[in-house]
Amino acid sequence: MPKIRILIVDDSAFMRKSLEILLSQDPDIEIVGFGTNGKEGVEKAKALKPDIITLDIEMPVMDGLTALQIIMKEAPTSVIMISSLTTEGAEATLKAMQLGAVDFIPKEMSYVSVNIQNIKASLIEKIKAVGNKKSILGRLARVRGVRTGGATVSKPAPPSQRSASGEKALESKRIEAIALGISTGGPLSLQKVIPNIKENLNVPVIIVQHMPPNFTKSLANRLNGMSKVHVKEAEHGEILEKGTVYVAPGGLHITFKKEGMSRYKVNLSEEPSKTLHRPSVDVMMSAAANTWGDRALGIIMTGMGKDGLEGAKLLKSKNGILIAQDEESSVVWGMPKAIYDAGIADIVAPLERISDLINKVIR
Repeated sequence: MPKIRILIVDDSAFMRKSLEILLSQDPDIEIVGFGTNGKEGVEKAKALKPDIITLDIEMPVMDGLTALQIIMKEAPTSVIMISSLTTEGAEATLKAMQLGAVDFIPKEMSYVSVNIQNIKASLIEKIKAVGNKKSILGRLARVRGVRTGGATVSKPAPPSQRSASGEKALESKRIEAIALGISTGGPLSLQKVIPNIKENLNVPVIIVQHMPPNFTKSLANRLNGMSKVHVKEAEHGEILEKGTVYVAPGGLHITFKKEGMSRYKVNLSEEPSKTLHRPSVDVMMSAAANTWGDRALGIIMTGMGKDGLEGAKLLKSKNGILIAQDEESSVVWGMPKAIYDAGIADIVAPLERISDLINKVIR
């Protein structure tokens, strides 16, 4: 198998060296060049034709967002942004993903884990997950073009027999909460789902998107401005409201506690501290299973790895319903693939249909 060829574009010599040291330790990765500003990045993207570009946002001569737009137009490549963990960095990163970047790496990187080996493993896993340039770019084009009716959008395949029976079960079941887990490709994919949820939604929706602090708040605010339903970052101790979409804050796990007959309180915590991701889909999905049982709907969307599998198994054991996003519409088919391979997905659906399925639970 050929090596994954990477171009590193960053005005910080320290960051360039840090990425080089981390990535060069893997025999499947080759660093093919460096750029010190966006203009150099564009030139080297055209000349070197790398599989992946890591691209800093704040650079002299030409900033990362400008360079990204030119690269996606003139030399389409899988791009991973290098972002600061500030609110401004979060806003710029979400904009970058709208423009075509597939994922991001926080400069601080410490939010992933206190263990450097876990940081390295997570970074390399991310690089390898987007290493297939043709596949990733094709899927991103589909996600970006879902609502345009353009040629990049393929007609969704008819549901399989299992999915059809799953949809019937969903229509007949009383759902009281929706738990949604998502990662790589998530911000752009969520923009194709949450704004299409009907305003009369009468259950809470809880989202775990793998992101650091500040990013989740910016994501919630962005989705809120696009949607008919209210979207907010979850707060510790608040009561879950029907018809509201809650985004778990970066750096904290989200669970739930019953208050009285039919009220549920949000609990945010750094524990368990040993998980690779915080917030963790497994922690949230398990909490939803234990809180609502067969009245919970679990949805696993695009993302690398298997976070959510154990929680989904628990939800399934309690007769909840599970939806997995299909391969063709997932930017990275890792998390939903784990659900599919385990044989526990009641419905396998393309991105275009997920909001319709959520709307089916409205009574």
